[in-house]
Amino acid sequence: MTARRRRTGPLLLAAAPVLAVLLAGCADPDGDGAAGVPAAPRPTAAAPAAPAAPAPEAAAEPTPAGTLLVADFGADTATFVDPARGAIGSVRVGTAPYAVAVGPDGHAWVSTAEGVAEIDTRARTLVRSIPYRTRTGPAGTGEYRGGGMGLALSPDGTRLYVGVNVPGGNGVLEVVDTAKGEVTGVAPVGRRPFDVDVSRDGREVYATGHDSFDVTAVAADGLATRRIQVAPYGTEGGLGSWLKPHYTAVRPSDGKLLLPFEGERLAVVDPATGRVEIEPMTADTHQHGATVAPDGRLLVVGSGPITGDDRGPSLTVRNPDGTERAYPLGIPHENVALSADGRTAYVTGGFTRDGYWDGITLVDLDTGATHRLEAGHRPLGVAVL
Repeated sequence: MTARRRRTGPLLLAAAPVLAVLLAGCADPDGDGAAGVPAAPRPTAAAPAAPAAPAPEAAAEPTPAGTLLVADFGADTATFVDPARGAIGSVRVGTAPYAVAVGPDGHAWVSTAEGVAEIDTRARTLVRSIPYRTRTGPAGTGEYRGGGMGLALSPDGTRLYVGVNVPGGNGVLEVVDTAKGEVTGVAPVGRRPFDVDVSRDGREVYATGHDSFDVTAVAADGLATRRIQVAPYGTEGGLGSWLKPHYTAVRPSDGKLLLPFEGERLAVVDPATGRVEIEPMTADTHQHGATVAPDGRLLVVGSGPITGDDRGPSLTVRNPDGTERAYPLGIPHENVALSADGRTAYVTGGFTRDGYWDGITLVDLDTGATHRLEAGHRPLGVAVL
């Protein structure tokens, strides 16, 4: 356990059975483990009870441009956050909100354990809740709960795509007609769809299967599927491995998919051919959330060490030419969004494992200065309004 076991290849995972038991998960920190079936979250990993949110009321004043909307995974709310002032209001959306997507009409969508919530972001009120078509068991909390995980809107905002986790089996992608507010289609995808992305032309949807080491490409019309394995370290360890894909970003220049692993390897996937190329990364830390800027910069959240020789939490900014800068964060974080001017990153402290905190770190990408802002309850997903 002293050297970088994974640098010499995936077979070394098999040479460290004790380590595999201790670290099963990766994202298996809450223990879906070696039995091959995701387990319920352990009590120690469950989010602390958050105070009940007051009944939603219309905002006294319009929501300012640049406000953040975060999904409170440790509560039943989505919180509006002014980067200069902090929280300015919350809306009840359902159990364990996970991800956020914002449409061109000023409405936002939040995935929860029971269904998808639609929010009027100007009035800061809940419009409606849309149940999933797929049964996922009782609404629960924690990383292994059933229900919605990643989600994304079509470019025209008419369809919402939600990755739904089905405990004990493969997930599904549910398609929501945003005008009708109902599920109109379902497609099979991989296990625990952490992230969902849409191609630039809207013709394909990509669901990242965390526990199946893959991305499922789904045709927007007809919902035909293609599985692309993405496992730069191999699949040794199965559900007990921590070297799994988490979040994906679509590169603006060519539509290829970017999946970071461990601050060491970037998987670049051509969805048209299924070919996967590997490029080196430098942060040397377990990585989760990712987003890409219009100019092609990739932002990746490093959540901290998995093995003793990993580096701490950081935010990596990778330029299109492959050069990188890592901004230390000090404590674990989960996901990231970028300000409209591209100069400030908003990194959520919720984290899917233990070690989360109730706030957001603002990172000045010019100077490297950071500022922590208390907001929300274990915030995971984040979007800029």
